[in-house]
Amino acid sequence: MSERRAAPTVGQVVLGRRLHELREAAGLSREEAARILRVAPATVRRMETAEVSLKIPYVQMLLTAYGVPEHEADTFVALAEDANRPGWWQRYHDVLPEWFSLYVSLEGAARIIRSYEPHFVPGLLQTEDYARAVLEAGTIGTAGPETVERHVALRMERQKLLERPDPPHLWVLMEETVLRRPVSGDSRVMRDQLDKLLEFAARDRVTLQIAEFADGPHPGTYAPFSLFRFAEPELPDMVFTEYLTGALYLDSRKEVSVHLEVLDHMTAGAASARRTEKLLLECRERL
Repeated sequence: MSERRAAPTVGQVVLGRRLHELREAAGLSREEAARILRVAPATVRRMETAEVSLKIPYVQMLLTAYGVPEHEADTFVALAEDANRPGWWQRYHDVLPEWFSLYVSLEGAARIIRSYEPHFVPGLLQTEDYARAVLEAGTIGTAGPETVERHVALRMERQKLLERPDPPHLWVLMEETVLRRPVSGDSRVMRDQLDKLLEFAARDRVTLQIAEFADGPHPGTYAPFSLFRFAEPELPDMVFTEYLTGALYLDSRKEVSVHLEVLDHMTAGAASARRTEKLLLECRERL
């Protein structure tokens, strides 16, 4: 039986989907594929849905059974070996919730990240002091200062993807509440955070927009969510939405389309990138 691990990498998700497609193209059921491996059909399902690591001997046997040419099978196996390697975030396994591990993997592989945030500055754009204040105020803060600092370090490590030579396009829509809500009694925390937002607003591959109070309600006023788009054609758009004790990952075309439509509606009605910079400067001057 394949070995379980905390959360799949994006590579495992892509290759699992590809195994599913190859099996169906070969006209085999999961039960028939399982007999080839001498395992339970559930093991084949878990491989295809990236619930378990891609055990290389199993992959090789399946590719042979599916009639995949040798050179293509060799490439697939090499990709599987690479996908099975732990991501950098595994170093934070002591504080990284299982349900958030996939998010970090998706974040690192995405070409476009679109986020709606009604409460706080998104983690990818937070300063250390702002992140620390937000974490201390939440449930993580009850675990003590050492745990908080580990979470802060993880958040800062995640931000390195924006410094890559070819970073993803980050498009963030924040409620005006984010700018108005103090997270610390020290005004310098918010002032430094606004400076960082202004810095990122000037980058080519970062788009910031504010949904202003004066514009009234909009269809996204439920919970924060992010939409990921990837360069790999095998991997569809995915939506992540978080709640107090966990998260949901949505990849059905219908659900993703609804979230994308809502995002488009909200961004069309929100302050433009230029006006958002003006709003950030105004908030900065009041501190």
